[in-house]
Parts: sequence; C-alpha cells; structure tokens
Amino acid sequence: MYRLTVATLVASLALSAAALPSPDDPNYGSEAMKYLKKLKMETRQRQTEAGAYDLDRYSPMSKAACSGGKAGEYKCQGMDMKGFIRHQNMGSKARKGNDVGLRQTAGKFGIVCEMDGSAFVEVLKDGSLVYLGRLPSESGNSMWRDAKVVGDHAVIMSEAGGHGMQVFDMKKLLTADPKNPKVYGKEDLDSLFKGWGNCHNVIVNEKTKTAFCGGGSKCSGKLHAVNLSDPKNPKDDGCVGTHSYSHDAECVIYNGIDSKFNSREICFGYNEKQLVISDITDRASPKQLSTMTYKGMGYTHQGWLATKDMRYLLMGDELDERMPGPKAGHTATYIVDVKDLTKPVITGIYHSPSKAIDHNLYVIDGLAYMSNYNTGLRIVNVSSVVEDPTGAGFKEILSFDVYPENDAKDELGFVGAWSVYPFFKSGHILINSIERGIFSVKRS
Repeated sequence: MYRLTVATLVASLALSAAALPSPDDPNYGSEAMKYLKKLKMETRQRQTEAGAYDLDRYSPMSKAACSGGKAGEYKCQGMDMKGFIRHQNMGSKARKGNDVGLRQTAGKFGIVCEMDGSAFVEVLKDGSLVYLGRLPSESGNSMWRDAKVVGDHAVIMSEAGGHGMQVFDMKKLLTADPKNPKVYGKEDLDSLFKGWGNCHNVIVNEKTKTAFCGGGSKCSGKLHAVNLSDPKNPKDDGCVGTHSYSHDAECVIYNGIDSKFNSREICFGYNEKQLVISDITDRASPKQLSTMTYKGMGYTHQGWLATKDMRYLLMGDELDERMPGPKAGHTATYIVDVKDLTKPVITGIYHSPSKAIDHNLYVIDGLAYMSNYNTGLRIVNVSSVVEDPTGAGFKEILSFDVYPENDAKDELGFVGAWSVYPFFKSGHILINSIERGIFSVKRS
C-alpha cells in the first residue's frame, strides 16, 4: 500500500507553494487546484500499482462493535460499525469511491459516488446496508463525482467532460429488488441537464428547489443555478456566483442576526483563496456582500454554518496543513463570525489532536461531522462556540477511522474518508472510503 508521510507531504506541498504564484495573483486559485488534482491522481496511481484497488483486497466484514479502541481492524472512539459494502459489491469496476449524496432531511437511502458511477444503498433500521442498484457515469470515469437531493430527486454531477447533471427520482428505489440490483440508464432519468459539461461540486437549496454547479465548465467556475421545481424540465437560471471560481458553497434562506438580509437567499462560497458571501435572491442581479481572506490560506475548500442563529460558520482549507509550525499536519478548522454578512471575521482556529488533511464537514445541533481523509470521521462538540468563539472549548468526542494502513505511523495523505453523510434521523452515519466502500456507523 502506498504511504505518504507527514514530512514527505509537507515538503512536497512546500515545494509546490514556492512554485505557485502569490495569493494576490489572480491565477493562484486555479494553480492550487491543478496541484491538488495532480497530488490526488498521483496518489491513486501509486495505490493502484500497489494493489489497493484489487478485487477482493478488503474483507467484506460488515459489523463490529467498538471495543478497546477497535471495531475489527478499524480504530474507533465510541462508534460501532453497523454496515459495510465494498465498492466491488456495488457494481463498480473501478472500485474507487469519493463523495456521498447529501440530503439534509429524513430519508433511508444513500448515494455512493464512485469513479464510474453512483450506487444506491438502503440503510436498514439496524444500520446494515443493502445495495439496490447503480447509475453509470454519463460520460466516462472521473475521480470527482458529487450528488445531492432536492425533494425526491437525486442530482448527480461529475468532472467527466460533457457529463451534465443527471436527475433521478429516488422513489424508484422504493420498488427496487435487492436480490436483483438494477443498473439504471438514461431512460430511467427524469431529465439530463446539459447546460454545462463538467462540474466539480453540486450544491442545493431545497427551499428554493435549486441545484448549483460549483467549479463547472460555464460561468468561469462561479455558481451556476438550475431551478428544479419541475425535475423533468430543469430551468437554467444562469450564472449567479460572484467574484471568482467557487469550489463549494452553502446556500440558504437567511434567518440570522444580520436581520436586513432575512428571507434573502444567501450563499457562503468557498472560493479557493477566500470566503465569499453573496445575495443571489435576484438571479439576474446577484450581489457580492463580502470577501474574507486569512493568514495561512492554502486552498479554501468547504464549510458549514455552525449555529442556528447563523452567526458562526466553520471552514476547512485543503492545503493549510503544509504550513510549518508546532501544529503542522494537524487538521485546522477556521471559526468565522458572520454576524455582519458584509464583514466576516475569523475568531479562532481549532486543531485536531490527530494529523490529517480535512475535506468536508457538516454541523448539526452543535456537533461537527468531519471527514478528515486518513483519520476518517471525527465528531467534534463545537457547541461552546456561542460562549467562546476561539474554539478553545471544542472537543473531539467520537471517531471512526476507515484507513487502518497508517495506524502505526504518523502519516497523512489523500486517502481514506472522502466524505460523510450525518443527516439520518436514526443516528446512522455513512462514510465513503476511497479504497474500500461505504460504511455505516453509529454511536455505541
């Protein structure tokens, strides 16, 4: 198995940083993104050569209680393994995973994004998983595939050229036969939106029935909106992003402290080298409210509102672990006060006790669910942010690591947990492992 040590990664990123333009250069973001993609593809290639994606490489074991810090071969803290399905057993020939389809309301289905398509699984009451079928990629393989849900419909995008957006009615899964998983085709889609070709991320606002492409082939990579009020006939609402390429975003109907923006549709964009806050209520005339840069910026990746009053958000950077210092390699999460949407301010930084690159995070009722690549799912109690916005009171309380290959060494890399799905009311959480497959875990 290919391994990348902290020292090797930090050194390589430092070399890259020296080769990158100044953060003030308009090309910085695109060059940093190219470098990140290069690192990830090189990692996949080395892993492939080492057999990490070979057929039957991993045990199909699907249940294990957390005991003595381990659930089977996986390091854990207060979390049991309730279910697991390997990529190969979900019909993936590439056997490489990435994102997990997200829906912020109740449901029982998961969308497992893989290099060659999307698999559908059902989460049973006991947390075990059943494979129901898959939807192949529209236009070839890609390491980057993303899915979200608007109403009953999954919207799936990919970096594969010409892929567009697949719109799939999840109600079809209610009659799926797990004994005969179906490979769905174009004829099973409600629609296939071709208003853009490739797209890095899909963002949704269920309240406005809108899907946004972030980092796509249109709009110079800024947010591109599509109205899905009629899923069979998506309406292109055009370019609504402001300022620059948006790697990811969270778009909400605002109801927070900055009351002059209440009931407006506000997007918090993670735009490669800054946070960008925009009012996109008027699709024809989106307004940029603010931008925020920060010390230690490497690549502004993703974030999530952390409090119900929308005052604070948590933000991750995918390249800042390269920075020298006593916390080098430790996952850094930035705490941002957005009580004034026109003047966001960083109030603190939380550093994980473990060393890993952060990828995606989501916050529900004071708990942050972080997918931190080689250390897996980390659940951090962040409820103290209301009293102390420095993050000094943040505490990691639960974890489940899906990459045991580096347990005995101080290593980090673009391996392990790509993303997590923590929104099931049952408390079950899905983790999509790049190498292995989809995990279902729950607090012990």
